[in-house]
Order: sequence, then structure tokens, then C-alpha cells
Amino acid sequence: MSNPLFDLDTLKAELADHNPRAVLSAALEYFGNNLAVSFSGAEDVAVVHLASRLKPGINVFCLDTGRLHPETYRFIEKVREQFDINLEVLNPSSQELENFVRAKGLFSFYQDGHTECCGIRKVAPLRRKLATVGAWVTGQRRDQNPTRSDLEEVELDTTFSTPEKSLYKFNPMAKWTSAQVWDYIEAYELPYNELHTKGFISIGCEPCTRTVLPNQHERSGRWWWEDATKKECGLHAGNLHESSNGH
Repeated sequence: MSNPLFDLDTLKAELADHNPRAVLSAALEYFGNNLAVSFSGAEDVAVVHLASRLKPGINVFCLDTGRLHPETYRFIEKVREQFDINLEVLNPSSQELENFVRAKGLFSFYQDGHTECCGIRKVAPLRRKLATVGAWVTGQRRDQNPTRSDLEEVELDTTFSTPEKSLYKFNPMAKWTSAQVWDYIEAYELPYNELHTKGFISIGCEPCTRTVLPNQHERSGRWWWEDATKKECGLHAGNLHESSNGH
């Protein structure tokens, strides 16, 4: 259970613009074993590394959509082997996925948007996982997308909270830039996804991710056929301001 003394507004003020270690330390102080760290198979390795140093054996999870690049799968296993973590790989419901593919094929998102596919492959498995914890940690940053410009270090997760239980989300890397994350990865000689050396910056499913040209924003390679204000898969969209998420 979460700490009964936890007060969101107070903690928001205390953690505003603080460094990742301070944010993670607060998350562990208040939630302990009732906390899980998300790992996307990209720069989130910096969060996982720091969390594992603060709490060896910490619970970490990632989503296997069934459509990831081979390099991403290999990277996930490198992280499992190298860090002192308890890594759980989440999968979509086989029946839901089978029904969806039978009805709409494997590439329907190019015609009608990625929301439905992501809902089955990512959001539903995440919802099941988050129902078992009081808070989770993400690697989100303000500089990743226009939709994340107002991201806070800690927030109520309005997407996955229920009337019966409030869920909280910690974003320790919120104020960091991509350059700072990569400085951290290089300084600690952390493993990283091989795709980063091939022009990929923001890495998701293989059909929905492509390389980014020089000076293009990192999210321009994700769901490139859609408007930039809609480039959220549903994992975080509920916490974003309506004025910036296109809804």
C-alpha cells in the first residue's frame, strides 16, 4: 500500500525540476515494493540503471507487442542480464489480438490510425499490470513531443486510476534533454538499442517506426503518417493537457 502521508500537491512542489535520483528516491520512499518501473527498450535504460542502483532487484516491466524490431528484443535481454532487476515482459491477450488481425489485417493502422492496435497490444496489457501497483515510473521527457511539454515529475495517472484506487506516475527524466540522457548512458557505459546507431531515435513497433533525418524532431519517426499532436499510443495520453494532445 502507498504511504498514508502521501500528498500529491505537496510532492509536486517538492520535486518540481529536481534531478532523476531525487524523484526516484521519493517514489521508492512512498511506494516501496508497490512501485514498478516501465522500460520501453530505448533510452529508458538510464531510468532502469538508476533505479536498480537505488533498489537492487526492483520490479521492471516492458511491453512485448509482438511487432518489435529484432534489435529491441536482443536489447531487452541485455538489460535483463546486466542489471539487478526483476524484469517482467507483458504480452497482449492472444484472443483479442487474433480477433483484431482476423478482422482488420496486420497493417490497418496505416488507414485508420494506430489507436486501436496500440489499445490491444500496449494499453490493455499495461492496464492489467498497473492494477497490481500503486505507482509506476516512466522515462518520459518534456522534450520528446509537443504533447509532453508540461510533463510533471509526479502526477495522478488519470488514464489508469479507477474509482476504487488512485494510481500515481513518476517521471524522473521529465526535465532532462535527449543529450543529457545519452551523456548518462555513455558515462556509465550502459547498453543501448543497436537501432540508435542506424538513425532511429524514438523506437516503437517496427511497422510504426522509421529513421529520423538530421534536425528532425525525434518523434517524427513514430506514426509518421499522422499529425504530430496525435503521436501518443494511449499509455500517457490521459495525463496530457487537452490543448496539446489534439483531443
